[in-house]
Amino acid sequence: MLMRTDPFREFDRLAQLVTGGTAPGTWSKPSPMPMDAYRSGDEYVVVFDLPGVSADAIDLDVERNVLTVKAERRPAALAEGVEMQVSERPLGVFSRQLFLGDTLDTEGIEAAYDNGVLTLRIPVAAQAKPRKISIGAKTDGQQQIDA
Repeated sequence: MLMRTDPFREFDRLAQLVTGGTAPGTWSKPSPMPMDAYRSGDEYVVVFDLPGVSADAIDLDVERNVLTVKAERRPAALAEGVEMQVSERPLGVFSRQLFLGDTLDTEGIEAAYDNGVLTLRIPVAAQAKPRKISIGAKTDGQQQIDA
């Protein structure tokens, strides 16, 4: 099971939108990145929107059961004499942390990045998958159970 780390992060994002704040995220105080998460069979899929971020500017770490995704969107280099008229695209550092339950296999995480979308596939650990237990035949007054 996946758990979000900060339930108030969405309130911060909304407050920033209402007040017109567009301050870029920094490494010490990164901005949140939007994500979707769902279960598909024996794996969880987590999808992050990171348009305009190059693959080499994305950092993925797992420490204990905490998955951290950090990315940095840098400003586009403008040619000499070019004057910016409107700048609304958020720049800076973006980050998201997820607590991964003990039932997930953190060693088997796969990551793919395509068209500004980072997709993580996190398999369910083998010991957490449902399994059938067969019941053996009764012999010598004792019942044998095979797992």
